[in-house]
Amino acid sequence: MRARTRGAAATSAALQDSQDSQNSQGSRNSRDGRDAAPLAPRARLWPSLCAVYRAQLSRARVARIPLLFVATFQSLGIMVLMRGVVDGGDEARAVVAGSSVLVVAFVALNLLAQYFGQLRASGGLDHYATLPVPAASVVLGAAAAYASFTVPGVAVTAVAGSLLFQLPMGGLWVLIAVIPLAGAALAGLGAALGLLAPRPELATLGGQLGMSAALLLGVLPAGGMPLPVQWVRDLLPSTYGVEAFAHTFAARPDWGEVVLDLGVCAAVGVLSLAVATRAYRWAATR
Repeated sequence: MRARTRGAAATSAALQDSQDSQNSQGSRNSRDGRDAAPLAPRARLWPSLCAVYRAQLSRARVARIPLLFVATFQSLGIMVLMRGVVDGGDEARAVVAGSSVLVVAFVALNLLAQYFGQLRASGGLDHYATLPVPAASVVLGAAAAYASFTVPGVAVTAVAGSLLFQLPMGGLWVLIAVIPLAGAALAGLGAALGLLAPRPELATLGGQLGMSAALLLGVLPAGGMPLPVQWVRDLLPSTYGVEAFAHTFAARPDWGEVVLDLGVCAAVGVLSLAVATRAYRWAATR
């Protein structure tokens, strides 16, 4: 009898130990399940792009307005100087169109190169790298903010140039397409220069050289340039925006040429923004 009692007690103890072990294992699994809970999904491209765009536009509105005035007055001054040597015709169209797009080059290429160069040097890219947003949204948002920031200056320059050289203003609506497409191409180039430059001084130098190229090759009439210089001009992203805008000043614009130039400008913009996105990923992981 005592043997059966001791056996029952041992069996009961073993069952209790097994139950305690199962409860402990379940508790650990529950804790492991909570620890292994999936993280929140990454933000989608469009909401992230809009958030970066609003933040960059607010920052640019405060810090870049004086520089926008400088870019606008620079283009107006160039047109006034060229008025003394250019009477009209294709040369006048080139001057007005090039001076208008130069405002975009000054802001979207030059200033964006400096911004990303300083951001990389100061470690600011680490902040963006920790955010659960796609890399493309950071580059596209900043590029769109800087490009849209140029709209007032481009409009003022185009209207003033048309009045100064007595050009028709019926085609100024093409700026609705020229500004974002040329801005995307130049902003992508500026962002890539700033992100790939090993030092912020080199990023500033690259932005200044790019803006100078847009000035010399975009404002001056292409007809009198040497052939090698014309080849370099064809490689500049802003050239196609200048050509598209210049065609609209003709008495009967060739809209096929305008669409073709805008299409090339759009293709170059997509390519330059893709390069800038890759450059951002490379710089953020170094």
